[in-house]
Formats: sequence, structure tokens, C-alpha cells
Amino acid sequence: MSNQIDVHKVARLGALAIGAEEAVAVGQKLNAIVGLFDQLASINTEGVEPMAHPLDQVQRLREDVVSEQDIHQYVQKIAPKVEAGLYLVPKVIE
Repeated sequence: MSNQIDVHKVARLGALAIGAEEAVAVGQKLNAIVGLFDQLASINTEGVEPMAHPLDQVQRLREDVVSEQDIHQYVQKIAPKVEAGLYLVPKVIE
């Protein structure tokens, strides 16, 4: 971070409250984080295959079957107001 104003802007974006005395320490920590990204960006990744996980794993999938009953018609009958299969609710924002 270049100065305390930038630190306070970042803190505000993150919904963090930091005092003037904390701004210097937070700025140093943010600079360290940005420095790590600079180090990562300088690594040569030519020929490295992208991967979703460092281990060869297969995701276990369950059968795609319906497990719940269709109660749509029942719920529509007991709803206070329904129109064209949709639930009508009172307007709450003017």
C-alpha cells in the first residue's frame, strides 16, 4: 500500500474498522500479501497442466432419482393467493 489513505479505502471496502495507529501495520501486511502475488506471478508455469485437485480423485455421484413427493398442487390449494401457478404476496416496498 502506498499510504494510509489506500489502507483506509481497502478497509472500508472490506467493511473493516481500523484506527490510525493500526493503518501502518495493516499496510505492511497488505504489502506482504501483494509481494507474495508478485512472487507467484514471476514463476515460470510454461507447460504446467492446470488441475482441479492435486490428487487424482473421482467424484462419487449418486443416482439422479426423485426422492421427494410432488406436493405442488396441495400447497397451491392452501396458499392464501395463487394465480397461474404462482404465489401472490402483498407488496412490501413502496
